[in-house]
Amino acid sequence: MGRLQGKVALITGGGGGIGTATAMLFAEEGAGMAVVDRDGAAADAAAADIRGRLPSADVMPMAADLSDEAQTKRAVDAAAAYFGGLDILVNVAGIRVYGALADAEPDSWDSILAVNLMATVHCCKAAIPLLRSRGGGSIVNVSSVFGVTGRAGMGQYDVTKAAVVSLSRTLAIEEVGNGIRVNAVCPGPTITPFHIQRAKERGVSEEELRRTGAQHTLMKRWAEPREVAHTILFLACDESSFVTGTALVVDGGASAASA
Repeated sequence: MGRLQGKVALITGGGGGIGTATAMLFAEEGAGMAVVDRDGAAADAAAADIRGRLPSADVMPMAADLSDEAQTKRAVDAAAAYFGGLDILVNVAGIRVYGALADAEPDSWDSILAVNLMATVHCCKAAIPLLRSRGGGSIVNVSSVFGVTGRAGMGQYDVTKAAVVSLSRTLAIEEVGNGIRVNAVCPGPTITPFHIQRAKERGVSEEELRRTGAQHTLMKRWAEPREVAHTILFLACDESSFVTGTALVVDGGASAASA
């Protein structure tokens, strides 16, 4: 029996990186799940990969723009209807904006807030009635270590991730009476296809990126997406039954090194 046997999960940003790794791990642990991504082809590919490795996996790929509240509700309701309910929500979907806060334009604020904060808000709002109807459940929101510590050059991203931590804590307070636990995971540098492609565009190979890209951590390396997924699994399953309202930092010691 897996740790999520008989549970139903919805994972946003499931078409790549941490989201895909989480979906694979959840399937290994017995969950049925909806894998949601704005890129429908990426969601389909992730679901096909899971089924290829685990033919018995019950996974439903979905395309949705979660920055739109109506689309979000339709996606969440469709997943719950297909699986017969919902027990776990994992919000991974996010985008990045690069540049100093003093130079940030209203349009870039609108776009990053819509995805990194409001999509999470919409998903939680749509999922909470379904979790309540099951007698409780778990919400895991993916923030960032830089939502806790901050840095130069990615302030808009970091501000949204700090907001996700605050959202998670307040929801934990509000929903504890309904049996819903809410926590945030704050990853440090995690090597994903996004980072590999961005490095390639700068003429940096994956090997060089892995060797030089995370020297500010105590461990002097990137996290693999599955390492972050294991932390999400812990917060999603009953092993963390006494954990709510926390922000769990998974950063290879980066925040300790900068303290």
